[in-house]
Amino acid sequence: MTAPEAESVRVRPASPRRSEWRTQAPVVAVVAVGGALGATARYALTLAWPTPVGHFPWATFWTNVVGCAVIGVFMVLITDVWAAHRLVRPFFGTGVLGGFTTFSTYAVDIRRLVGAGQARTGLVYLAATLLAALAAVWLASAAARLALPRRRR
Repeated sequence: MTAPEAESVRVRPASPRRSEWRTQAPVVAVVAVGGALGATARYALTLAWPTPVGHFPWATFWTNVVGCAVIGVFMVLITDVWAAHRLVRPFFGTGVLGGFTTFSTYAVDIRRLVGAGQARTGLVYLAATLLAALAAVWLASAAARLALPRRRR
């Protein structure tokens, strides 16, 4: 091989896009696995606690409230108590809890209630879920901050 041929065969460095994908691929993978686990748990809960047409959707309500409370505790754990691996938050916070909580189903439930002539129940559900979810995340994070030891920096 001559010198000009050798120069034309040089290996080019990886493009920034390819490098970025390599660092993001594990994050995408753990979010997908966590999301599958969370969604499976949510689906199992709705099978165990089905909602009759026109009734208050308790399974979805409690799924969202409990999920928000767990998010509150989790965020305190990974920010104030221990230094988490970089994939813990995407796996558990975005994946598992994102798949478990279901604000899209919440919106569908409201539409179904209104469509079934239960507009009042739909409005109560709309407000109660929002208020209970916000209260749950706030109370759970406040309780966790009081109960758990802080990480030394």
